[in-house]
Amino acid sequence: MMEQYEIFKRKVNYYETDKMQVVHHSNYIRYLEECRMDFMRQFHLDYEKMEESGIMIPVLSVECDYRSPARFGETICIIPKIEKFSGIKFDISYRIYSEDFKVLHNTAASSHCFVDFDFKPVRLKKEYPDIYEKMKSLVGVEFGL
Repeated sequence: MMEQYEIFKRKVNYYETDKMQVVHHSNYIRYLEECRMDFMRQFHLDYEKMEESGIMIPVLSVECDYRSPARFGETICIIPKIEKFSGIKFDISYRIYSEDFKVLHNTAASSHCFVDFDFKPVRLKKEYPDIYEKMKSLVGVEFGL
């Protein structure tokens, strides 16, 4: 049975906006990271514990499609979805909505891999089977809406 997922919500801070009081495009990348870390923590895959066990999860690529600006003071909701997982690499897609889910502000995707502290790939299936099984169980699962 899949555990319950609490959608990541976040208020837009003034310092994250530009002169037009809309979120500066660079801050969406930060929001994705915050969401990803929260998502993984909720499924007992938090970064701090992984790093303590010798695993790092660098970003390989990020892409964003800006649809409708989020503004200062608004609360945004981010829904992640693990699209692919190979045992070494994984891809996540994201949808960033207004708090009432009526406005889609952004769609995005990021790719990551599991490496050791020497940046050598970690084969989760062999070295960390519990993490491998958890990641595998999350692929394609729709959370939120």
